[in-house]
Amino acid sequence: MIVRSKIVLGLAFALTLTGCAGQNAHDLLNRTAVTAPASDIAATHEIFIATTRQPATKDPRQVFGGDRSLTTSYARVDVTVPKIHQVGAIERAKGSADSNPAKQFTATEVVRYEGAPQFARAVGGDIAMRGDRALVFVHGFNNGFDDGIYRLTQIAHDTHYPGTPVLFSWASSAKATGYIYDKDSANAARDDLEATLRMLAKTRVKSIDIIAHSMGTWLTMEALRQLAITGDRDLSGKLGYVILASPDIDVDVFKKQMIRYGKPDKPFAILLSGDDRALKLSSFISGDKPRVGDYGNAADLASYGVVVVDLTKTKGGDGGLNHAKFADNPILVQLLGDRLRTPAALRAGEPQGAGLDNIGQGLGKAVGSVAEVVITTPFKVLTIATGGE
Repeated sequence: MIVRSKIVLGLAFALTLTGCAGQNAHDLLNRTAVTAPASDIAATHEIFIATTRQPATKDPRQVFGGDRSLTTSYARVDVTVPKIHQVGAIERAKGSADSNPAKQFTATEVVRYEGAPQFARAVGGDIAMRGDRALVFVHGFNNGFDDGIYRLTQIAHDTHYPGTPVLFSWASSAKATGYIYDKDSANAARDDLEATLRMLAKTRVKSIDIIAHSMGTWLTMEALRQLAITGDRDLSGKLGYVILASPDIDVDVFKKQMIRYGKPDKPFAILLSGDDRALKLSSFISGDKPRVGDYGNAADLASYGVVVVDLTKTKGGDGGLNHAKFADNPILVQLLGDRLRTPAALRAGEPQGAGLDNIGQGLGKAVGSVAEVVITTPFKVLTIATGGE
């Protein structure tokens, strides 16, 4: 018991130092404008936001804080990515220092929308301009508003996503000690996420792809469950890929959610890792109940009609927590991008997981070192070689 307590305390200490986000300060905006030559900027990304956070009053640089709102607010943040950016990384200024656009991700403008109709027009116009696709990202536990903004920017940039990035930012306290608060915040945001997805479906969008991480996967599954209960689980045919990365969901709860949702018609993937230290702590807090994100029986999960991608033998880049491999391992990010660039509707007729083995082998040949990714589908198990060890 003493040994186990020490392990848990060690994990808690690691989470305190790095958390899911790895950033203690949560300032998004610079105190003063910092300029850089256009030649030092790789791209500018417009991130559309629906959030259940209260506006940040104590420190306006955060834009939105960790307190809950009973209504959804809407905004857009423009973020530049420096030319020196490395795939899988989020280059950030230290602490509360101003960001240098030549060296770090930098938020250059915030646009606030008065309400849902104004936001719907803005995001709908962007979707129509960019190719009729939207990528909704739902962040996880211990994330500030800035963390979600920068992570989605990095994902959209590194995967070359051909559509509009939309962040759903629920009211995480952005504290390692705020697990229960965050879980309640995620529960409180279920209707808001459902409403946001329905709003997007009413635009000219043809495909709404979802990537959810950590505790955000619980929120996403609850919203999808609610859609299923109303008889519109696929958003009138517009739901695209669903990717649940490091799901912080009790395995039994997930099974019940999938039973209500039903077997997916479009590609639906779970990315898990047996060495996810953040989920070990979550399991302890939850009474030693296994979490989907480090569950050892992939075939059991796949029987519910999902693809299970085991990343245990690949390397993470979050200081040893191994909780965000899908986004911070450069090869895995490229693999994800290769999938996302083909609309889910064109893959709906394929067996789940089809083509992933070829993509993985191709990446493995391009990189000297090799690690294994094990993909379990409802029909077969694939072991592919990728770079990134």
